[in-house]
Amino acid sequence: MLHPSYSDLMDVVNADVEEGNAPIVNSRYSIVLATAKRARQIVNGADPMIETTEYDKPLSTAVEELYEGKLKIESNDQDEPFI
Repeated sequence: MLHPSYSDLMDVVNADVEEGNAPIVNSRYSIVLATAKRARQIVNGADPMIETTEYDKPLSTAVEELYEGKLKIESNDQDEPFI
């Protein structure tokens, strides 16, 4: 089982959305795209925004960054979110 869950991640990302506005993330697909993009950035040399060990995988780091609110997903009115 993934920790945190997709629904937990969606709640964190959409926490700042005011009532009546469309949520930033509507599906798991958006979470997967955003964390995969961030993981690629880490692999390519970007510094992690959280404390990590040498054994942490880039995708795990990206998911944790998102869960802790360090990574923000912005809506660009297209299917693919950007970070």
